[in-house]
Amino acid sequence: MNGRDETIEQRLNEMEVKLTFIDDAVQALTAADADQSQRIAALERALRDLRGELSSMRTGPADDPHNEPPPPHY
Repeated sequence: MNGRDETIEQRLNEMEVKLTFIDDAVQALTAADADQSQRIAALERALRDLRGELSSMRTGPADDPHNEPPPPHY
């Protein structure tokens, strides 16, 4: 092998190493993205449930004074 072939082979090896690191980084980012998506979906469900509970509290029996029980002194 001459010097030029060794340089090309060395550059190819360096690129393979860099590609391996890039591939690992992409896999890690993909996993992090999937985890974040699951967390966001869970938070959205929790928020929707809380909104429903709050809405039912606002439209519950306390909204109509006729539905309230009489005070204890009656």
